[in-house]
Amino acid sequence: MSDDLYEHDLLLWSEHQVGLLRRVAAGERVNGIDWDHVIEEIADVGGAQLTAVHSLLRQVMIHLIKLHLSPRDTARAHWHDEIEAFIGAAEDRYVPSMAQRLDLDRIWTRAKAQVAKSFPGDPAVATLPAQCPWAVQALLTGSHDTLLAALAQSAGTP
Repeated sequence: MSDDLYEHDLLLWSEHQVGLLRRVAAGERVNGIDWDHVIEEIADVGGAQLTAVHSLLRQVMIHLIKLHLSPRDTARAHWHDEIEAFIGAAEDRYVPSMAQRLDLDRIWTRAKAQVAKSFPGDPAVATLPAQCPWAVQALLTGSHDTLLAALAQSAGTP
C-alpha cells in the first residue's frame, strides 16, 4: 500500500507519513512508516536546494555575461531585473554548508557555453576567463557594477 501510494500520489503519501511520524514523536508506537522512502525524501530535500542554488547562480552568470558582451543592448534593463530576481531567490535558498559543494568553475563553464550559443562567432566570447571570476558571496551580495567590473578585469577588457 505505502509503495503504491508513494508512486502514485506523493502528496498524499507525504501527508500520511508526516501524521505517522508526529505520532511517533509524541511517544506512540505506530506501524506503517515507509522508512526507505522517508529517508530517500529527506536526503532529496537538501539535494534539491543545492540544485536550485546552482541553477540560480548559473542564471546570474549568464545574465552578467550578456551584460558584459552587449554594452548597448536594449535588453540590459531586463537583464538587470533578472539578475536581481535570481540573486534574491538564490539568497533565500543558500545556506553556508553549500559553499564547499558549489563548483563555481563548473557552473561558469556551463553558463559560458549557454551564452556562446546566443552569440555565435562573437570573438568576445573567447576572451571570457576559463575560471569563474567570482566567489559565492560576491555573487549573492555584490552589486551589478562590482560583478561586471570583476568580469571585465578577468576577461582583460577595460
